[in-house]
Amino acid sequence: MKRSFCSFLLMAFLAAGVALPAAAEKADRDKPMNAEADSLRYDDLKQTSVFTGNVVITKGTTIIRGAQVDVSQDAEGYQLAVATAAPGKLAYYRKKRDGVDEYIEGEGERIEYDSRADLVKFIKRAVVRRYKGATLSDETTGGLIVYDNNTDVFTVDAGAKNATAANPGGRVRAMLSPRGPATGAKAAPPASGPAPVLRPSTTLGTGTAPKAP
Repeated sequence: MKRSFCSFLLMAFLAAGVALPAAAEKADRDKPMNAEADSLRYDDLKQTSVFTGNVVITKGTTIIRGAQVDVSQDAEGYQLAVATAAPGKLAYYRKKRDGVDEYIEGEGERIEYDSRADLVKFIKRAVVRRYKGATLSDETTGGLIVYDNNTDVFTVDAGAKNATAANPGGRVRAMLSPRGPATGAKAAPPASGPAPVLRPSTTLGTGTAPKAP
C-alpha cells in the first residue's frame, strides 16, 4: 500500500535532512517522496504541492533539485514532479543505476519526473551524463532528452533553443566512451616486428609526399 500524500508532507516537515539508501533499487517509483524547501503551498483537495526556494526532492536513490518543484499525485499514489530552474541556471537530477556502481545525472531548465512511467524529461539546454563511480563516461546534450529508467534508454532531440555560440545550429552532441570487451572475448595479439617510425611533414595537405630520409 502506498503512503498517502499527507504522510509524505509530514515526513518532509519532520526531516532535518534526508539519508539516501546505500544501494540502488528499481522500485524507486514506489518509495515515499521527501522534500526540503524554503516554502510550501499545499492543496489537499487537488493533491498538489508547490515547493519554492532551494528545493531538494528525494525518492529512493533519486535526487531532484530546482528553484521550484511542483508535485501532483494521482489516485493510485504515483507522483509527477516538475522542477524548474532559476533564471540562467539549470535544474538537476541524479540516480544510481541498479546493480552497478554507475550514476545517471542530468540537467535542464525544466525537468519532469513521472514516477508511474519511471520516465525523466530534461527540457531546454538539456544534458545527461553517465558516471562510473566518480568518472565521467558518457555525456549527451540536446534540446530535449527523455530517459527511461526501466530500460536505461534515452532519446535526444535537437532544437534552436539549444543553440549556443559554440553550437549555433543547436545540434545533438554526444561523447560516448568505449565499453570493455565482451565476456569471453579474446584480446587481439600484439603486432610483431619493429614499431613504425612517425616522421613530421611540413607538406601535409599540399598533396606532396615527404621524401624518405
